[in-house]
Amino acid sequence: MNSQSLVRSQSMVARVVAGETLIVPVRARVGDLASIYSFNGTASLIWKLLESPKTVAELADAVAREYDVELEQAECDVKEFVAAMKAVGLVEAPASVAMAGD
Repeated sequence: MNSQSLVRSQSMVARVVAGETLIVPVRARVGDLASIYSFNGTASLIWKLLESPKTVAELADAVAREYDVELEQAECDVKEFVAAMKAVGLVEAPASVAMAGD
């Protein structure tokens, strides 16, 4: 997973409210208000970085620098968070990368 690029799902809308990032899945052009996700500061940083394709290693490096934590700890935390985001469809492989692998 470290070398695979990931990017935000295009079927999500995000807004920052009172310092938290709120993510709302959009299905059939309607926000699914029963499935809103709220991100803290670290998760918000990762979400912002995923505006363009990033690897777990790139995300972990940014988190380690921003929060002054050991790179190994940042990588462990980022892997766990990214896996959870992938599981619910918040992030995906970029379309160009996905098509190239088909």
